[in-house]
Amino acid sequence: MDTSGRADTDSLQLFLGQLQPEGDAETSWLKDMFSFLSEHLFPELSGPAPHAADDVLTGVSVVKKIQDNMAAPHRLPVSYRPVSVSWLLSLQHLACVSNPSWSTNQQRAWTKEAELSLPGHLALPRVNLLLIGCLREGRAGEWRLTDASGSVRCECLSPSPMWLNRPVFLPHWNYIPHNAPGRDPEEAGGYVELIGSPVLLCPGPEQGLAVCPGAGAGLSRVVGVREAAGLLDNSLYLSVSTCLSLRARGQRLSVSGLVGSVCPQLVVAGTTFFCFWLTDGAHALRVLVKDRSRLWWTQCVCVGQSVCVTALRVCVLRGWRGNNVLCVTDCSELHTNYTHTDTLLDTAPPLKMSHVDDEECEEAEPERGVNQSGVRIKKSRVISYQGTVTEVVSEGAGLYVIDRRVGLCLAYQPTLRRKLRPGDSVELHHVHFLYRPCPDFPPSMLCTCLRSSLRVASFSRVGASPPASSCPSDGALPRLLLEKNTGVSEYLWACHLSSQLTHSLVPSVLQQQCVCVLSWKLMESVLEGRGRRGRRDIYSEMLDDPHTCPLTQYRVDPSVPRCISVSELSRSLQSSCWSLVSLSSLLPPGGSSLTRTQINAALAWSCRSLSSDLQDRPLDLHHQPSDLQDRPSDLQDRPSDLQDRPSDLQDRPSDLQDRAADRLGWRPLLLVGVLQLPQRSGDVSLQLRDTTGAVDCVVTETREEEEGGQRAAFNTAWIGCLVCVQKFTMVTERFLQSDFPSYQHLDQEEYITHRHCRVYLQFSLDHVHILSPSVAMVTYLEQRGEESGGDVTDRRQRGGEEEEEESPPGRKRRREASASSVTVTTGPVGGGSRPCVSMVIRVEQKEGVAWRNMVAGLKGEEAGLTLCCSVRAAVIGPVVSWGRDPRNEPMTDSETESEVKVVLVLSGRSARWFPLLQPGCFYRLTAHTQDPSVLIGRGASGRKGVELHTDSTLHVRSDWRLHTLTRPLLQAPSPAVRSVSDVLDCRSELVCFQAQVSDRISLNDRTSDSAGVCTGVRLTVCDPTGRTLQVYLDLSHTPYPPGLLPGNTLLLSAFQRRVSRSGGVYCSSLPVSSVSVEALVETSSVRPPPAPMMHLGTWAGIRKQRCIVGQVRCHVVCFLFLHLQWSCSLCGSLYQQTCSSSQCSSTSSVFQSTAKLVVDDGTGEAHVWFSGALVRPLLRLADSQWAGLQRALRVRGHLRVSPRGRSLVCDSDDPLLHFLLCVCSSDVVCRQLSLTCRNQNKQKPEDVKRFIRGERDFMTRVTPSPQLTCLTCLHLDAD
Repeated sequence: MDTSGRADTDSLQLFLGQLQPEGDAETSWLKDMFSFLSEHLFPELSGPAPHAADDVLTGVSVVKKIQDNMAAPHRLPVSYRPVSVSWLLSLQHLACVSNPSWSTNQQRAWTKEAELSLPGHLALPRVNLLLIGCLREGRAGEWRLTDASGSVRCECLSPSPMWLNRPVFLPHWNYIPHNAPGRDPEEAGGYVELIGSPVLLCPGPEQGLAVCPGAGAGLSRVVGVREAAGLLDNSLYLSVSTCLSLRARGQRLSVSGLVGSVCPQLVVAGTTFFCFWLTDGAHALRVLVKDRSRLWWTQCVCVGQSVCVTALRVCVLRGWRGNNVLCVTDCSELHTNYTHTDTLLDTAPPLKMSHVDDEECEEAEPERGVNQSGVRIKKSRVISYQGTVTEVVSEGAGLYVIDRRVGLCLAYQPTLRRKLRPGDSVELHHVHFLYRPCPDFPPSMLCTCLRSSLRVASFSRVGASPPASSCPSDGALPRLLLEKNTGVSEYLWACHLSSQLTHSLVPSVLQQQCVCVLSWKLMESVLEGRGRRGRRDIYSEMLDDPHTCPLTQYRVDPSVPRCISVSELSRSLQSSCWSLVSLSSLLPPGGSSLTRTQINAALAWSCRSLSSDLQDRPLDLHHQPSDLQDRPSDLQDRPSDLQDRPSDLQDRPSDLQDRAADRLGWRPLLLVGVLQLPQRSGDVSLQLRDTTGAVDCVVTETREEEEGGQRAAFNTAWIGCLVCVQKFTMVTERFLQSDFPSYQHLDQEEYITHRHCRVYLQFSLDHVHILSPSVAMVTYLEQRGEESGGDVTDRRQRGGEEEEEESPPGRKRRREASASSVTVTTGPVGGGSRPCVSMVIRVEQKEGVAWRNMVAGLKGEEAGLTLCCSVRAAVIGPVVSWGRDPRNEPMTDSETESEVKVVLVLSGRSARWFPLLQPGCFYRLTAHTQDPSVLIGRGASGRKGVELHTDSTLHVRSDWRLHTLTRPLLQAPSPAVRSVSDVLDCRSELVCFQAQVSDRISLNDRTSDSAGVCTGVRLTVCDPTGRTLQVYLDLSHTPYPPGLLPGNTLLLSAFQRRVSRSGGVYCSSLPVSSVSVEALVETSSVRPPPAPMMHLGTWAGIRKQRCIVGQVRCHVVCFLFLHLQWSCSLCGSLYQQTCSSSQCSSTSSVFQSTAKLVVDDGTGEAHVWFSGALVRPLLRLADSQWAGLQRALRVRGHLRVSPRGRSLVCDSDDPLLHFLLCVCSSDVVCRQLSLTCRNQNKQKPEDVKRFIRGERDFMTRVTPSPQLTCLTCLHLDAD
């Protein structure tokens, strides 16, 4: 020990003596350096690596080389301290950079340049640390910096084989720890990035071209690529056994050439290997490297570099259907930058692009074909590219952005050992250029295959930004790509879906489901298997010439759906509700002639409906059937927040993927969320919710009966399901409270007192994809016989109040007698099951939901105005006790024994079940308690001796649940549902009927204190025969029901049928009335069915229900009168330059026109009234003539023309009157017409008239001509 200590002291003194430190600081630093070298470096030099015999000389050499790389070479770097690898890995927790040669100004300039190149990122902080060690070969071709304390992975830009197993000093390096932002926490430690070349601390042996012992001497000389390729071509004609015999004789080959391509490192069946190509411009050779001791070559071989590889052997690659390849042996050596004069190559290195012009690439991109759906099959281009990584889109999915405009996809290659960071300069060779493969990504995309090579030319100077919240297992996407082998367009869209769903899915789904798997499933279900390919041939992809791979062809589909969040959709629809509409476009034709009352009534309600596929232009549905057409004025001057395109729905600024979406035209929309019951107390609609918000939904589903057809949603199994809604209609209802004096004031907003809108969705469950089902949906799917495999029917717990474990299907039943009822109990189930009681009910009638005064009594319910509804139902069988929740499992035999009537009262939170309770359906009502009496209804109390005929009442509590039984053992009787024709012809006081809405008018109570509240609605409904009926709904005490739109089919229950004083039939709502949307309107069939064809003789003879709309084909007999007048827009009085009423000071007027004609269709005559916009086309006047007619009447104010027949001679000198008389009696006006008319219900009784024919008098009863009002007029040709 003493001898060793004195030797160390002597070595230290000798070390200090040769370096001659100045001052205590340098002496202390040299002592620490010698101690560090003795402890961490010298033990490494005693191994196989070459080293100096004298440690002192080695230490002196190390210090001097460190001095040579300092900013001040004449001084020792006392501010820097050497650190071991173990210290670096365990104590350096922040990314950093070290460069002893920097001065302060140089370091500041470096920092400024780094931060200016990537705004929003901070440059790596500088540390005064020194790294010294030996570069060794690691596992799978890694380079590692080692010392006596450990090793760290070392990433090099252009390593040389001369560096391996040599002690080095790193003059400039970065360190990226595993806990730095953006790093993979599963990595064992950080890594070092070596910038530039290391400083070799001791000399090593020179590389030569000596042949390995045992190798044949015939091929020992270095040959070029052309000569070696000729040898391989000749070997093609040899048999496999001959090639194997040549390999057994030890034939070896040394080849020099340019590196043309470097394939990524692969692991197949436990064997790690990579390939690279040698070329001389005209010929190419494939070199296979699978020797474990040569895998580190993958970092030394660079495209465009001249190399020489020795001791290669010819081998047959069984997995490749092509030719022989050259294989590296354990004696092979790699010589980089080879310049032997005999084989010097003049081939220029491959050109690299540093930018991509979108317009030029779009024209130059070869196009293969276009199918009927607009999907184009295009062929990619193979290029080389050099750029800087500016954004990491998804590290796990291998998606980046280069130069802020070019996308990079690395998913078709194995995962990089070193993840790319913003600021990395990369060189890409043999990379595929694709233009617009996915509208959610930049137009220009670079995608690497197994033939492509990626090399980092310079490491990033900035630290990684905090990663965006994404799926923690986004690395599953490349694994799914490898398994499914889908196209690049489909993969990119799945990655975009993963990013969107990560931000929008509710937390309970994020905790239970992998977003990447859900995104992939969604992609496959929406695109319906598009892009599936056969098995991927990796050897052909790397070695074939010409090159083929999955990226050779790709799809360009501009109609790929865009997935948006609920809040994005709602916010965009609300913001565009009023900004994209002109109030004049909401008025019916001839709106300029409407009075003040008519204008404000027409503006009170309007609706804008937009289909999710955006195939059609948006529809504006108003109060007139003729207004169902598109409004061109509603499509102009659109701001950039919507433009009727999903790509403009308020894109997030940080989402670079959406920058080019607005250039691809209209794209369908896609919504993903959880279906749930309404959460707020005032809502009565189902909702689609994600983490950003919720939107009300009007939902229908297909009937399970054989006749099919749509009906209102009734299946509670949909509640809690994560679904994708692919086809839906976005509805924005606009409510406007205004007091516009006239048409000319519509652009003045001071006349608007209140306005608001309501946004909701309409869709059918047939257009919904289940991504993650509820437990009840799993049971429902199993009952339908569908496949229950995979995570679609996964039974694991999903969070929420219906997520509980299922029990085995076997049940043990026993019967118990009770004083109040008979209950059946199932055997208890182990685990965390909850006992409950249930009963099966069949809904017979449900009353409307309304705000009612409720007394406090139920648990959790408060007294006061509460949302309430009641349901009349039949209880099937007894109350059953369960050891766990049966949910929607099929009915048992004991649940079909008896039938008792009951009235279910749902108030407060329990009223949320209202939209799913439909007449004729079976439900299981479940309460989590062990007391069966809670489900026993209470009868009404009465006096002694009085017999009560009321059903028992059961108040449904908020924590009870209802489950739809879609496969009951009993068949429910079909409820009697009438049509409009039946209602018009029947005499019942209360009716239940189904009809399609053809018109709607909003009724506002202007005496109400709450301005702008829609207190009522008048609906005009019809049936397929065209017969119409008006229905009045009182909404003053009920929540506003969505879906009352023209085109939708409604089920109206318990409405009162009334007859007006004029004999017309209409219906009005009662407190017990309810409305359900049974079928949704299709954009292609918005218009209601046409009115029935009527004969005037038949119409005049109808005594029942004369309030009917019909079509008439007739000709004009004569004009009875024509009345033209300027009226005051406020009071309606005659307007002659000023209002004729002394009490009105209005200065605005409107032009009104009315005409009455006699028409005949061969079966009878009728008097038809025309008004408003129908008068001008009736008179066949041009727009200029009509405008001149209005100017001529400005002074006199009005004019009445009474032709009274064709032969009238006008004695007046008024030229205007004479002109109108001629027009009314001309053949141009008296022509054939097709009219849609409504009876005015002003029918007179039959008169007894006397006719004289010759000498005889006749007395007969004459039916008066019907009085009709024209709604539409179509001119027929004379033929």
